[in-house]
Order: sequence, then structure tokens, then C-alpha cells
Amino acid sequence: MKYMMFVVTATERDAESDESDVDLWVDELDASGKRVIGEVLQPPSEARVVRVRDGKVYVTDGPFAETKEWICGFDILEVDDLDEAIEIASRHPMARNGQLELRPFMQWEETEQA
Repeated sequence: MKYMMFVVTATERDAESDESDVDLWVDELDASGKRVIGEVLQPPSEARVVRVRDGKVYVTDGPFAETKEWICGFDILEVDDLDEAIEIASRHPMARNGQLELRPFMQWEETEQA
């Protein structure tokens, strides 16, 4: 199963802490093949929101979520089940400073052609 793991923090300082610990976590998971890809994201001030209304494109600065928390990075995990994804997330250094949201990829059923 594939899981998207969002790394969530309330402050930019927390997003930058424990970099060497994160490197160790990444190296271990990359070696095991459990981490497909992951990246650190720019802060919310660099975000753009795109909407189309009545055929017109609107682009606004930054996210408009009513929260102080923001996604500072992500990892895609390839694991056997949710329990394994939780165990891996619990070892991520940002679990101590922020939080990690695990979301499974949609499993699309293949339909047979008659």
C-alpha cells in the first residue's frame, strides 16, 4: 500500500530542526525501499492558490486555511499496511516537534472489459 505522509508544523523553526536526525531517517527508509520519494517544501508565504470561477482563473498568494499549522514536507511510503506506516511515521524526528498525517492512496479497481 502507498501512503502520503504529510509533515506538518506550526513554525518554520520546527521545520528546520533535527535535520541530521531526518537525514538518518531518510537514509534508513531509502535503503529499505519503504520510502518512494520525499521533499521539503517552501514556506506557506511562497504558496499560490489557483481557482477557476465562471471560466476566469484566480491566483492568490498563500494558503487560506484557518490554521497556524502548515505542511512543510512530504514522503510517499510503500508499506504492507497502516500499522507499518504508523510505525515508520512514529520514528520521524518531526513526530516530536510537529505531527505527521498519513493518508492512503486511492485504490482504483480495474474493471474487466466484456
